[in-house]
Amino acid sequence: MTLDEELTSVPVPRSLAKRRADARQRLETGFQLWLATGSDGRGAHLIPVAYVWDGSVLYTATFAGSRTVLNAKAHPRIRVALGETADVVMIDASASTVEVADIDDDIAERYAKVSTDPRTAPAGRFVYLRLRPRRIQVWNGFHERVGRTVMLDGRWLESAVD
Repeated sequence: MTLDEELTSVPVPRSLAKRRADARQRLETGFQLWLATGSDGRGAHLIPVAYVWDGSVLYTATFAGSRTVLNAKAHPRIRVALGETADVVMIDASASTVEVADIDDDIAERYAKVSTDPRTAPAGRFVYLRLRPRRIQVWNGFHERVGRTVMLDGRWLESAVD
């Protein structure tokens, strides 16, 4: 392939509006993500989990005594990835825990459709994590590195910042 052919074969980056719409679509229709937490001295910790999206917050559940929950309580800044490496929605979020008995019924019902239902486990075994997005980035290749941020400080953007 010649340089001219290579340059003309680069896809055109999606607009900010299209990336925002694609991120929302993936959040609304997906149900699996990678959840990364960190802790002092133990490094990053990454797990695959199911999730539900309520339009502004992601919810997932895991074992109450897990490293993920311990990390999230100590350092509530987490990172989430949806999709594939060549087409990703990357989310930086703040995490908080919600006891199983305190979760909204609609969230619990929706979550039970995509994963193990924490309500059926012995009390105290599971906890929900509420993940409130602070920054969302969307890209599907190097050509979309510029303009990848679609949410900043918890607000969907109307104009590019990067």
